[in-house]
Amino acid sequence: MTADQVESLREYLAAQGLTGGEDVTLRPLSGGQSNPTFVVNTAGERMVLRKKPAGTLLASAHAIDREYRVMGALQRTGVPVPGMLAYCDDSNILGTPFYLMEFVDGRVLVDQTLPGMEPRQRAQTYEEMCRVLAALHQVDWRAVGLETFGKAGNYFQRQTARWSRQCEGSTLPLPTSMRRLMEWLPDHIPQREETTLLHGDYRLDNLLFHPSELRVTAVLDWELSTLGDPLADLSYQCMAWHIPASLWRGVAGVDLAGLGIPSEADYLHRYCEATGRAIPENWNFYLAFNLFRMAAILHGIGERAAAGNAAASNAVETGRKAGPIADIGWGCASRL
Repeated sequence: MTADQVESLREYLAAQGLTGGEDVTLRPLSGGQSNPTFVVNTAGERMVLRKKPAGTLLASAHAIDREYRVMGALQRTGVPVPGMLAYCDDSNILGTPFYLMEFVDGRVLVDQTLPGMEPRQRAQTYEEMCRVLAALHQVDWRAVGLETFGKAGNYFQRQTARWSRQCEGSTLPLPTSMRRLMEWLPDHIPQREETTLLHGDYRLDNLLFHPSELRVTAVLDWELSTLGDPLADLSYQCMAWHIPASLWRGVAGVDLAGLGIPSEADYLHRYCEATGRAIPENWNFYLAFNLFRMAAILHGIGERAAAGNAAASNAVETGRKAGPIADIGWGCASRL
């Protein structure tokens, strides 16, 4: 960020009444493959700034306005989110739209095997993840003002079409398994659908845990949130049990019982107990769908890396994981 942009931000913060006009400094936050994120320091106070990346972007991507809206709507629910401070769509200030939210102290746990924890602590961490996800899917989305946040019904049909279009619009070659899933998924969409609020990217490293307690203090990265079937969120998180830790953010092949991590079946049972829902026989469809969707997201990261617009330094390496993830997805589809 340039010195002129930092000065423009200082003036904006003062005009919004968020500061008294003091100098500001910015520190990039690690993570965040999609939207650049910074800690803003001013007069001893901290807040977080999240902005769209620069350059030509894929259609419907980087929806920070939706992030701001949904977290604002969840302020008084059982879902922990930071307080929203301001949204700015004036690109003259920082080059792209951005929003500001309260700084929440806590820990981001990236490795899903949770190294350094005791088995009891790992079990509690997974139980807390499940508790918060169940709370999200119990939110009355109409009552919190999100009745126009998405469309009720046909979620998987719309999402499959959306991510397929995004893949087709990419200039990078698509892995074979991604093309197979793009053909297979539309013919296997379940008939039953329920509508709840979805996070869209619910996983361990998008949760902020209390500095010393195994308690979620904030759910972050709501860019992909919408209205849709809650089993989409649940199966998205359950991808972890099918992805090897050596590949990316998974626990497939590790000693779950020895580590204290629940099996996928145990995690599903806990979720069903908390929500009153049941897991359908065609569970592998939901896994295949989300593995395709994740592969499409990773492919998009690779696209941005090739164009020089990626927010993270390891974007090229991350983008290369699209093919192996899609391969796992095709394996799920083949089992069904």
